[in-house]
Amino acid sequence: MRSIKQTLYRTSEDSPIIRALIEAAQKKEVTVVVEVKARFDEASNIRWARNMEDAGVQVFHGLVGLKTHCKISLLVRHDPDGVTRSYAHLGTGNYNPVTSRFYTDLSLITADQEITAAAHNVFNYLTAYAEGKNYEPLLVSPLDLAAKCAKLVQRETDHARVGKPARIIAKMNALTDPVLIEALYRASKAGVEIDLIVRGMCALRAGVAGVSDRIRVRSVVGRFLEHSRIFYFANGGQEETYIGSADWMPRNLYDRVEVMVPLRSEAIRRRVRDEILESYLRDNCKARVMMPDGSYVRTSPLGKKRPTGPPPFSAQEFLVDLAEGKQTLDGLKHAAALPQVTTVKKATA
Repeated sequence: MRSIKQTLYRTSEDSPIIRALIEAAQKKEVTVVVEVKARFDEASNIRWARNMEDAGVQVFHGLVGLKTHCKISLLVRHDPDGVTRSYAHLGTGNYNPVTSRFYTDLSLITADQEITAAAHNVFNYLTAYAEGKNYEPLLVSPLDLAAKCAKLVQRETDHARVGKPARIIAKMNALTDPVLIEALYRASKAGVEIDLIVRGMCALRAGVAGVSDRIRVRSVVGRFLEHSRIFYFANGGQEETYIGSADWMPRNLYDRVEVMVPLRSEAIRRRVRDEILESYLRDNCKARVMMPDGSYVRTSPLGKKRPTGPPPFSAQEFLVDLAEGKQTLDGLKHAAALPQVTTVKKATA
């Protein structure tokens, strides 16, 4: 191992990650970007930052006026085959052993040279205040993430208007950004099928005639706190999927440093689409669906028996059982049917 770079947004009082970073600093170059204004964790973050500095870790506090909310770790090592490689870990969740027990999150570990090079550039931005010309294939706020997300939505709109496969599935904590909401409305009018899995605040109104007919919004509230952000785009048949740290909220898009990363592996994209997103869209136990008036109704009221129809299906319970080997993907076949999605033959707006 030659060097380690890490962002830390939330830490715990007894963090094994920070202890490992302090230990590594005795032999390697270690750089950590600590967000000291992470709500509820300010005191522990400041204390750990001082401890790491005393141990020889290079500690930075990010950019003035911007919270460092992205989740990135970057390792450079000399591999046994004689080649020096970079490895990046990018995710949706904090490097916190406490919240990791009850938050649902996704992360990607990759040696993709373009992604690791972009991660290097993000750390240069955070530590040397050197804004790069290009962070592709990453999307980085407040630099280009909002604009590129809007372009991804517009691309689906354009595909729908010429009859190509067009669909968006987006999972996030909150949706309040007016620019992206308007873009989603335009996409719906053009014929794009849109499923939004939004745990908390959602300023978009689903199912409004002539405005959001093709948009469906659901919130899943269960045993675990839904925290992963996933963005799927059909892209005319050339599917693209991203994960990241940012919700579609103004504070995430314009006032924080956030990162979204594309899932380039077809196998990983298929797993996220068919295993994770599909599970949440089929949930009929913990899901609540938005009505056109903005209210939410349970997909199945608690305590109500099911004399007919599909059996109860909880996405969280299914994914836990899947991870423990107690379930297979065949379990999805008996779950509630997904919303019907049709291919647009011509532009409707």
